[in-house]
Amino acid sequence: MSQPSRSASYAMSMMIIGALFFIFGFLTWLNGTLIPYLKIACELKTDFQAYLVTTAFFIAYTVMAIPSSMVLRKTGYKRGMAIGLLIMAAGAIIFIPAAKTRNYDLFLVGLFIIGTGLALLQTASNPYASIIGPIESAASRISIMGICNKVGGIIAGLIFGYIALNDADSLIANLQTMDVTSKEIALAELAGRVVVPYIIIAVMLALLAIGVLFSGLPDIDDNGAADTGQGAGIVEKTSVFQFTHLVLGVVTLFFYVGVEVLAGDTIINYGKSIGIQLSTARYFTQGTLAFMLVGYVIGILAIPKYISQSTALKFCAILGVIFSILAVMTHGLVSVGFIAALGLANSLMWPAIFPLAITGLGKFTKIGSALLIMAIAGGAILPLIYGKLSDAWNTQQAYWIMVPCYLFILYYAVSGHKVGRPAK
Repeated sequence: MSQPSRSASYAMSMMIIGALFFIFGFLTWLNGTLIPYLKIACELKTDFQAYLVTTAFFIAYTVMAIPSSMVLRKTGYKRGMAIGLLIMAAGAIIFIPAAKTRNYDLFLVGLFIIGTGLALLQTASNPYASIIGPIESAASRISIMGICNKVGGIIAGLIFGYIALNDADSLIANLQTMDVTSKEIALAELAGRVVVPYIIIAVMLALLAIGVLFSGLPDIDDNGAADTGQGAGIVEKTSVFQFTHLVLGVVTLFFYVGVEVLAGDTIINYGKSIGIQLSTARYFTQGTLAFMLVGYVIGILAIPKYISQSTALKFCAILGVIFSILAVMTHGLVSVGFIAALGLANSLMWPAIFPLAITGLGKFTKIGSALLIMAIAGGAILPLIYGKLSDAWNTQQAYWIMVPCYLFILYYAVSGHKVGRPAK
C-alpha cells in the first residue's frame, strides 16, 4: 500500500489541529458565560470573586506549561495531545459534583484541571501549527486555527448562554422576593443546568483523545541544533533565556492574552452593570468573537502576501489603543461596541506573536513554546486586577488597564521582536 502523499498528510494534520483548536475555543470562551452564571448560582458578592473563574482557568497554563514540555519530550506531540484531552475530560467531570453542591471552590478546581489539560494540548499544538509549514506563513496557518477556535467559542456561548442564562433576568428579580427554601430550590435548579452539558463535553473529549492517539498525525522532530542564524565564530546559545526576542515575546503574550480575555469575558458583566438585560448581554461575547473572525480572515488573505506578521501586529496594537480609549470615553451600547471591536484588534496578535517569538529556537522550541504558554497567565491576572478596579471605581473606568498593555504590544511589533536576533 502506498504511503499518503506529503500534501495529503499536511491536510490531515491541519484538520486534526483545527479540531483541537475548536475544542480550545469551545471550552475557553465558555468562561464569559460562566462568570455571570456562577455569580448568580453561587451567590458571589463582588466582581473580584467572579473573575476568579478566569484566574483558576488560565493560571493552570503558568503552573503546568513547563511540566507539559517535559511530558512532550517523553511522549511526543501526538500522545501528549491525547493525554491533554483526557485531563480536560476529568476536569469536566468535576463540574458535576460542583453543580450538585453549588460549591464555587469545586467549580474552580474543575476549571483549573481543564486549564491543565489545555496547557499540555496548546504546548503541543501551537508550535505544531507553526512548524509544519514555512515559518513566514505561520501567522496565516494560525489564523486558520483561530477561526476554528472562535467558531467553537461562538457555538459554546450560544448553547451555554441559552441553557444557563435564558431566564436569568426574571430569576434575579424573583430571588429578591423568595423565602430561603424557595431560593435554595431555584438556585439548585440553576446550578444543575450544567450537569448534562459537561457530561457530554467529557465524553466528547475522551473520544477525541482516542481519535488523536490512533490517527495518522505525524510527529515533528525539532530536536536538531538551534537555528539561530548565527555566523561562524559565534558561540551557540546554551539557554532558552539567551533568546531576548523570546523573553520579550513572553511578556507581550502575557499582555495580549490579558486584554483578549478582558474583551471577551468581561463584556457580558459590563453590559449588565450599565443596565442592559442579561437576555441581551449574554450575546456580547459572540460579538467580540465575530470581530476576531473577521480579523482572522484578513490574516489568511493578507499574511504574508501583502503584509508581514510584524506589520499586522503593529496595526492591531494601534487599533487596541484606540478602541480601549473609545470604550472608556463613550457610553451605553456604543461603549460595548468598542469592547467587542477589540476582538478585531486582538485577532492577529497570537498568530503574529507566537511565530515571531519562536523563530530560530531550534532544539529550544518545546521549552520556548512552554514559556509562551505560561504567558497565558495574563488571562488569569489582568481580569482579576480589572475586577478589583471595577469594584473600587466602576466597570467602565477599569478598562483603562488595557491601554498600557497595547502600547507594550506595539513596542514588540516595532522593534522588540528583533532584539537579540542576528541580522539575516
